Formats: sequence, structure tokens, C-alpha cells
Amino acid sequence: MESNTRKLDKVVIANRGEIALRILRACRELDIKTVAVHSTADRDLMHVRLADESVCIGNPSASESYLNMPAIISAAEITDAVAIHPGYGFLAENADFAERVETSGFVFIGPRPESIRLMGDKVSAIALMKEAGVPTVPGSDGVLSDDPEKNLKLAKKIAYPVILKAAGGGGGRGMRIVHTESHLLNAIALTRNESQMAFNNPAIYMEKFLEHPRHIEVQVFGNGEGRAIFLGERDCSVQRRHQKIIEEAPAVDLSEKQREAIGALCVQACRRMKYRGAGTFEFLYEDGKFYFIEMNTRIQVEHPVTEMVTGIDLVKEQLLNASGQPLRYKQENIKIQGHAIECRINAEDPLSFLPSPGLITSYFAPGGPGIRVDSHIYAGYRVPPFYDSLIAKVIAYGEDRASALARMKQALEEIVIEGIKTNIPLHQKLLCEDAMIKGGVDIHYLEKKLQLF
Repeated sequence: MESNTRKLDKVVIANRGEIALRILRACRELDIKTVAVHSTADRDLMHVRLADESVCIGNPSASESYLNMPAIISAAEITDAVAIHPGYGFLAENADFAERVETSGFVFIGPRPESIRLMGDKVSAIALMKEAGVPTVPGSDGVLSDDPEKNLKLAKKIAYPVILKAAGGGGGRGMRIVHTESHLLNAIALTRNESQMAFNNPAIYMEKFLEHPRHIEVQVFGNGEGRAIFLGERDCSVQRRHQKIIEEAPAVDLSEKQREAIGALCVQACRRMKYRGAGTFEFLYEDGKFYFIEMNTRIQVEHPVTEMVTGIDLVKEQLLNASGQPLRYKQENIKIQGHAIECRINAEDPLSFLPSPGLITSYFAPGGPGIRVDSHIYAGYRVPPFYDSLIAKVIAYGEDRASALARMKQALEEIVIEGIKTNIPLHQKLLCEDAMIKGGVDIHYLEKKLQLF
């Protein structure tokens, strides 16, 4: 059932933590009732307390709760909800879930199942990007064959180092860098096995491994009928093991001409597939060139920095789009103003990165001009050991990057989270580094820096 056939008067929030609270707030602003689904470990989450209704959908294990499709759909049925918002992670990019939601008669607040499926397979995604004129990394142009000689010749043509990637992968898993010909065939076998274990799909592909790229992504929004806009870009290069730590918008050292050119190509790709809702095109950027790597068919963790520099509430737009309202903005309405930086605050040891679940005994959120905190925690909240360690996002906005950095440093001084360990000290140390103050670090920067700390 198409989402534009119903008014959204009650939405199931099929997620947890800060994004669930973020969705609830957007629903409240639009006078939409909310249903919080939760595991037995998450009864005390803030959005569960604030929702109009709540339904326990299973045990703490994600497979028994937040990944339990029948339980989530049943929750929508028994509460007479109209739609389901998946947030990010869990089932947000699961095409089968989106399909089951819609065939069950509910609105899936996100792209069509076929779009999720198309972009979830990295090989088909790259093929579509090439058709749309979006630049891609030199590679195998499809799944690797089982012919060892053919693969050896291909790697030689691409030129070492090369990177092997799972066709159905994501989140940094199913990836392996190969520097020499003598290691290639064994690496292919290992990556195929890892891909099968992680994604139930042994298909892998090969690309040129870029030595010092930045990670830059373009935010798009489509109406599902061939209209789309882009809302600027974000630099997400500060990452560890392919997991982002700090994000900012706009990216430094990009010209307006580059920004408009890559944005227009992404819009063109959205139009081709009649993309619906919020989405993000992710690129590696090196020597002034963009190379497409994947598309995330959901709201991103780092969406607040785009909201800060555009003044557009992306989650609210998701809800309006799902209710059938036309796209409210034209490309000429999108103006990037100022600069925003986001620091992800995780419940983990800042040096060993070991998770640090437990009771938060004291909590104080920073404030002041340009400061935004997206978080579900409070004093007395117990961080469970079962899920991702993200507990807060601190966002600082300023008229320019220097102002945003100064405000972020002050915010990190003010924030108090006691009872557990967090990575706040790591953020404080990073933001004093000359390379971070200048901006434009590559994706290897943090892991190299960690070796020196």
C-alpha cells in the first residue's frame, strides 16, 4: 500500500535510544500519536515513558525484539497504528521488512522496498550510479568470478592496493585490503567466507583502494514520484574501524561548483529510481574527485548537522512525505548557512573502546548558543549491555567553522556523565589537534592518531 493513501495519526517507533526519542518529538510536533515498542531491557527508555502507548516486543537480544518483524507488525496491529518508522540500524534498511510492513497494510516511513533492495546490493547500486553518471571507484564492475586467473588479471589492471568488499555488506564488515598479488586469492576466499557468515551472501567485488581519501556524503530527499533535492554534504572522515566518531557540515575545502555538481548527480540518480524519503549517497573523495561507495536508504545518525546548516527538520519531512504531502522545498530554497559539528558520545572506555554499560549516576547536558544535544539518557538510567554504545550526540553550530569548534569544546567541558566511562576525553583531545582545527583529515587519521595517544 502506498504511503500517500493515508493520514498518519499514529506511528509505531521501531527503534530505541536517541533516534526513537528524536522521532517521537517530530511526531508530537505534527500531532501524531506514538507507539513505543521495546525490549524487556528498555522499559525505562525516555521515549517509552513519553509515548502515548508502549508494547514490549521481546527479550533483550535484538534478534528477539528490535529485529523481530512479526512482533513489530503485531504491535502496529493491536494499537491500530497506521505507520512504522524504523529509524536507523536494526530493520531500517531491510527490504523484506519494508515489504512486510506495506503488505500488512501499514505505511513504511522510508523508501520503497525495491529501492532498499537495489541500493542494499553494492554491485547493483554501483551499476545504477554509473548509469546515472555518478562517479565510482575503478573496480570489477560486478561480482568477482570464480576464475583465479581472471581475478589476478583484474587486480593488476586496477592496480594494487585493491579492496575486496561484500556485495551485501555494510558497517565496515566484509572488507579486506590486499597490497600484493601473492595475497589476493587467499584474501578472496577469506572475504567470501566472511560475507557468507555475516550477510548470508558470498558475493564480493573488487575496487581500487584509495590511499588517503576523505569520507564525504550527500544528503538527499525524494518525493517518490521523480522529484528530489539535495541538502548539502557532510564530512564524516573521523572514524575508527569504519564507524564514524565526528561529523560536520559543510565539508571544508569543497568549492561551490564541486558541491553543486555532485549534488545534481545524486538528484539525477534519485529521479531515475523515483526515490522516496531521506537518503544519503556516500563517497570517498581524493585529489578533487568523488567516488561513490554506497547509498544509505534511511535517516543517518549524523542528520542533525545537516538540519543545523539548512534549517530543515529531516525527520519531520519524512513523516510529511509518508503522509502523502508534496515535497515542500525546491532546490533553490536550500541554503547552507554557517557550520555544524557533531560528536558521538559512546558508553565506552576512551582508550580501549571496550563498552561501559551501567548506571548513570549524574547527568548534565551542555547548553548555550548553537548547542544541541540528542540523547535519551538521564540520571538514574542504566545503559544496557545489549546494544550499540551510542548514548548522546552533541551538536555545535556557529556562523563559521572556528565558531562551531569553539562552542563544541565548551560543550564538551560542560557535559557531565558519571557512573560509566565515555569517549568524551577522546573528543576533547582530538579537537585540540592541529589537523582537526585545520579540517579536511582523511579516513585513516583517527586510527593513526590513536597509536600516538
